[in-house]
Amino acid sequence: MPVPSARLVAIQARTLAAAIAGGYVAHLVHVPLAWMIGAMVAVAAVAFTGREVAAIALARPVSMLVLGTALGQAYTPPVLRALASSLPALIVAGLGSILAGAASSRMTARIAGIDTKTAYYASVPGGIILMVMLAARAGLSVPTVTLIQTLRMVLVVLTFPPLLVAFVEPGVDVFSLVPVPIALPLLPLLFVATTAGAFVLRRFGIANAWMFGPICVSLVLALLERPLSGVPGVLIDAAQVLMGWSLGARINRELILRSRPLALASVAATGLLSLLSVLVGILVAVAFDLPVAAAILGTAPGGLPEMAITAKVLNLGVPLVLGFHLVRIFLCNLFVEHLYRLYAWAERTLGLST
Repeated sequence: MPVPSARLVAIQARTLAAAIAGGYVAHLVHVPLAWMIGAMVAVAAVAFTGREVAAIALARPVSMLVLGTALGQAYTPPVLRALASSLPALIVAGLGSILAGAASSRMTARIAGIDTKTAYYASVPGGIILMVMLAARAGLSVPTVTLIQTLRMVLVVLTFPPLLVAFVEPGVDVFSLVPVPIALPLLPLLFVATTAGAFVLRRFGIANAWMFGPICVSLVLALLERPLSGVPGVLIDAAQVLMGWSLGARINRELILRSRPLALASVAATGLLSLLSVLVGILVAVAFDLPVAAAILGTAPGGLPEMAITAKVLNLGVPLVLGFHLVRIFLCNLFVEHLYRLYAWAERTLGLST
């Protein structure tokens, strides 16, 4: 592994300082998901002044390790039973989210001036890594899909938490978090176990292993009623800062200005997709008698780690939100290409092709 230069280390340290300062300011003014949103906005603001920003490669994996360790503790036996009975709702919501992405892709194609297939892969909310991989497999423009997916995720992180706090009143239900007592002497052992879980999944090539490995280990410990220790709130806040640091470093002035049509398309299409996703979430919540706030967050067109940490911090049915996103990713992996063929056929049949 190459050793980073002194200049790069200085840039990373300066960027981290900005992230921490931004998170602290957001915390002081009571912004929802303050440490992640504040850190992300602060780093992006520094980048837009023309100064260099950088995050260390381990920032995102470490944040997902901490987050996954905390999230897995929510899966107690009653929660798993309730989640299993909700599987039809998760499937309906996943398909609805993919169709909402297909609908918004027409706006993406028109504003960005790109072909409909690239716009489709850039618009379906299946997670950045997965959709980029599927786009590459389909021979499409990976930079275009990456940029639009990334900007949408950033916009969703900035908008959904404040709107949920403002308009949705969370209630107590079977999916609500039950705090696990913190046992500091056992906390290092817990992280050793969840880190080992991450390395095992990485060995098998599982995407997002740094999150899913800890979730699996914590889940097993929760089912055995041996969670070892809860995760202190200060570590959750630190994970938010690391995630915001990593997200903010992805956005820079040159990239946005050079790709202005794609950026405009992403903003406009994200607005439409968000409205459709909220509608899908509300309909599914009403039809299947699920918590509205968790269903809205579960159908939100953001990334799984970002929406999971939102659910954790706001206590909005963490297992249910994770279930929504995991099922959607699974459906995207299996059916995105097939649904595109159906979508393209419908466009040709109805004479809507651009």
